[in-house]
Amino acid sequence: MINWSKCPTVEQIPGKVSGAWVFKNTRLPLYVLFDNLAGGATIYEFIDWFGGVSESEVSAVLAFTAQELRADLVVADAHPVR
Repeated sequence: MINWSKCPTVEQIPGKVSGAWVFKNTRLPLYVLFDNLAGGATIYEFIDWFGGVSESEVSAVLAFTAQELRADLVVADAHPVR
């Protein structure tokens, strides 16, 4: 599971967008990024469609996600299922 609290580009504030993780200083939930990418949008289209986030912020979130997923794989490999 991704621990978003370690990502400096995002924040979670109770009462803001129902407590969803959002890009810092926005009301844009992270799931919107992933939904759009899964739907075939490019990073540049996403930035164009949803103002308030920069290419560097999107890249930071994607890099953080990749790092966290790799860490999960390392933990899973350390405890193989028999």
